[in-house]
Amino acid sequence: MRTYIGTHQVLSPAEFEELALGFDELPGGLDRDLFRGPLTHESPEERVARLDVAREVIKELAAEGEGGDEIAAWDALYADALTRTVPFLRAAQSADRFTGTGEAA
Repeated sequence: MRTYIGTHQVLSPAEFEELALGFDELPGGLDRDLFRGPLTHESPEERVARLDVAREVIKELAAEGEGGDEIAAWDALYADALTRTVPFLRAAQSADRFTGTGEAA
């Protein structure tokens, strides 16, 4: 099955997100996983380090936004919102552990 947005054939999930939502990546090529966390397990130390970097990036973007860069201001809002999201797969896996469903149940 093929997926199209407009006249463009979508070849990957990242491309779908870019075309459907109107953005390709955050400034400087930053990865969304920096703000929302990876789908795979990360150690507590890795999580603390990732969140420290994410906060610094958001702070820098917000400062640029206050300086008149409207795109940086929107990027800061978007990145900040990502820090409060849980990727769907991780949320589903957590729900399985608590409800007793899934492969082990």
